[in-house]
Amino acid sequence: MTELTVQERALLGRCPLLLDADEALVLRVAGAEDAWVQDFAAGEVLYQPHRFLRCLGVLLSGQVRVTNGALSVSTLEAGELFGAAALYNDAPDYATTLTAHTPCRAIFFPQATVDRLLGEEPVLRRNYLRYLSGRIRFLSGRLQSVTQAGAEGKLARYLLANAVDGAVNISATDLARQLGLSRASLYRAFDALEQADLIRRSGKTIEVPSLPALQSVL
Repeated sequence: MTELTVQERALLGRCPLLLDADEALVLRVAGAEDAWVQDFAAGEVLYQPHRFLRCLGVLLSGQVRVTNGALSVSTLEAGELFGAAALYNDAPDYATTLTAHTPCRAIFFPQATVDRLLGEEPVLRRNYLRYLSGRIRFLSGRLQSVTQAGAEGKLARYLLANAVDGAVNISATDLARQLGLSRASLYRAFDALEQADLIRRSGKTIEVPSLPALQSVL
């Protein structure tokens, strides 16, 4: 595999899988025989349904957009894990797509390598279980917010997930369709968030002056 830079090894050592691991273990994981490093251009797909890698990845640089269908779910930053859902599942069950939002670089660990490392290193087993438990709590919270929040919450979540440089460009018709809202409900949500000074609209552009402030809607 391609050797990691000093900065990349340090980042790998801070990822959820290797927390509290000593330097020797970080070097051993980074140098795993079947692991490899890959660069992706902006817009290039890392994972997608029916065409994915059965491996665990760590993002070493850049940002990756996570989408489910037409909806953006979240953005991965350097140091984050990805691919856990595909590691032990069949392709049809892995519904999300990972796309490079900016030029990025990642290291991949095949399933067999992950199995071996988890079997040999207690700290990795403990960290991986902690990571999976955290993901379950996060997804449960997201599911609860989706089922409970009204139009304002749906609009706020979409803007938080899709804002680039504090703005989203989309027509009201397309946005209403993606959110599963009527245009009347969407415009009421627009009005409520605008009156609270959480968003500003100009044509198809929706500006978000403060992402943390908009987060308070959820």
